[in-house]
Amino acid sequence: MTLWIDVGVGKRQLILYDASIVIKRYPIAVGKMLTPTPTGNYMIVNKEDNPGGPYGALWMGLSKPHYGIHGTDNPSSIGTEASQGCIRMYNEDVVELSALVPLGTNVYIHK
Repeated sequence: MTLWIDVGVGKRQLILYDASIVIKRYPIAVGKMLTPTPTGNYMIVNKEDNPGGPYGALWMGLSKPHYGIHGTDNPSSIGTEASQGCIRMYNEDVVELSALVPLGTNVYIHK
């Protein structure tokens, strides 16, 4: 398997791929205008269950320091520009995604 994650900031959608095959699509929240989600190629470098605060059930840190894919304590924010630049997911979705992707998974973030 060649798993990788595609994050479409404009579409507010995260897609998990195996090579060119779509495995799963998830709705996300992205950064606000003043704190946009950074575009580029990154990797998942760590995972933390129940990180506390606004990060919901799980945190997956990206190779860009201080940014990650995480759950939320505010599920109504999914589908909006609401975060400080991180990629926010429903708690059940981020737990499912984390179980599928290993550390080192590539994350491609684009507009």
